[in-house]
Amino acid sequence: MPSSEVDFSASELAKVLCHYDIGAVEHLRPFEGGDRWAPKVVVLARRGKFILKRRKPRSSMDIKRVRFAHNIQKKLMKENYPVPRLMVTSDQSGSGVRLNGRIYELFEFIDGARYDGTAQETRIAGLHLALFHNILDGFQAENDLNRGCFHNSPAVRKYLKIVYQRGANDGEQALLGLSDDLMRIYNKCVARVNKAGFSQWPRQVVHGDWHPGNLLFKNRELVAVVDFDSVRIAPAATDLANAMLQFSIVGGRPNPADWPGYLDEKRLTEFVHGYKANMDRKIPPADALLDMMIETLIAEATLPVAATGFFGNLRGRAFLSMILKKAKWIDNHRRTLEQAISAR
Repeated sequence: MPSSEVDFSASELAKVLCHYDIGAVEHLRPFEGGDRWAPKVVVLARRGKFILKRRKPRSSMDIKRVRFAHNIQKKLMKENYPVPRLMVTSDQSGSGVRLNGRIYELFEFIDGARYDGTAQETRIAGLHLALFHNILDGFQAENDLNRGCFHNSPAVRKYLKIVYQRGANDGEQALLGLSDDLMRIYNKCVARVNKAGFSQWPRQVVHGDWHPGNLLFKNRELVAVVDFDSVRIAPAATDLANAMLQFSIVGGRPNPADWPGYLDEKRLTEFVHGYKANMDRKIPPADALLDMMIETLIAEATLPVAATGFFGNLRGRAFLSMILKKAKWIDNHRRTLEQAISAR
């Protein structure tokens, strides 16, 4: 198996897997999908089938972050929530391995299919996000490392300024205009959400990355929620708004400039109604959720474009143009979307 910053070497795998009591390893294969900087490999061993993951390095505080995420997963497992079983090392010293400054996790392999876009699975995804929030309401964090979100973020403004400077340096007038427009819309949304009382909303554990790629289904039932790298403390509404965006966004064409500006209203409302049906607390007003959808839409796009000029393999200018188009569509269809979200 090739060795690089994003692949596992044979010696690396041997050293990590020897910490787990899974029996003789019979077969290994790369796991396709997910963040390439947090690679995974499927491990078929005598005592089962597993996924080994090397966590993406973030800071010197990774150990505390990992412990926080693992404690959340253990709590969910105790409540019979659908998460993959986190494997403990053979010496019972913990649920992760640290080797050469890197952190590894081993999970049971869950057979499941990706989200299919149907109304039923969309509603189920909303139901389970609400259940996630209900179970973890009151869960105590060890520290303040995991606080913060996309709302009113200095980092988002910093990245938009970097995009503006990139446009100025390269003589791209379109990029200058895009960054200005996105900053203006972002700040307006921030102001409206703050006016809706964001600072008073209860904070709790949120998943931080609730999107279709992190859910596995089988026979139209949710069998696993994965990827706890982004868990943090924030208002539950930040999870809800991000998920509303992720489950309603429409794309799929090679050039993001050609992506439609609209969102899938049916999936959006199915998700929200599923969430509301299972949520113990009253959710924030629909207009504030729409503003937070715009905030997270802009936040997700700006960091990679600021860093590289691209979003994945898509040119930054085309991608930000699409983001602006969708942000304006949400704002222009606010009344219709508010009514759909608030119904029932």
